Amino acid sequence: MASSASASASAPPPPTPILNTALSLHRTLTDFLTVAIHTILYTRSLYPQTTFLTSRAYNLPVHQNRHPAVCAWINSAVTSLTPLLSSNAAKRVVIVIYSPQLEVLERYIFDISRFPVISEKEKLTEFADETRGMSNITDVEEQLRATIRRLEYAGSKMAPLPEKCTYTLAVELRDEAEPPIGHPQPWVPSEPSLQTGEKGESEIIGRDLGGVRSTPVRLVAAGDFVLEAWIEEGKAKFDGD
Repeated sequence: MASSASASASAPPPPTPILNTALSLHRTLTDFLTVAIHTILYTRSLYPQTTFLTSRAYNLPVHQNRHPAVCAWINSAVTSLTPLLSSNAAKRVVIVIYSPQLEVLERYIFDISRFPVISEKEKLTEFADETRGMSNITDVEEQLRATIRRLEYAGSKMAPLPEKCTYTLAVELRDEAEPPIGHPQPWVPSEPSLQTGEKGESEIIGRDLGGVRSTPVRLVAAGDFVLEAWIEEGKAKFDGD
């Protein structure tokens, strides 16, 4: 009979967590977006750097704004994404930075169009198809850590923004998705220059999409978790050059 000490020493390590439900994918995404928004606010100096503290995410030092109102807005905005993720309506999540004249200066785009489309009733059901690529959380977090680093680097290399810029969180919907209407209404239609879809004869629809300069950030591809990020700089940013 082996001793208890021997049995303990030979115990196998705990299994690595796997993202194998739609809910686990969505929670991992919203956690990442929270860190990403704080990172963008810091690197683009939308608030004084003294209002940020250093914390850790993905085993990486990150900057987090410590003002309660800013944190509350970010948390509320990210939480409002959950119904759109559950209904498979969201195609891209975008952080938009505006000039004091409300011109689009920069857009930080997180494309989730390749996330699996899962019925809302099955968001807790484990993926059963063995041909699907299950997402190892360690692999996902390693790639998300690299994405945050790249966001910081890219933001630090771009030209400074003017003072008194504002920002918002926007969502581009899939073509077949119904607009999120109801009460209370956390989402409102974006200005025409940022709307996708048929332009018709309008010169305004979609005018600020694409920008005049695009900077790739990273493609995160780990099983079912596929996220592509890039930065677009708008025409208004270079009008004075």
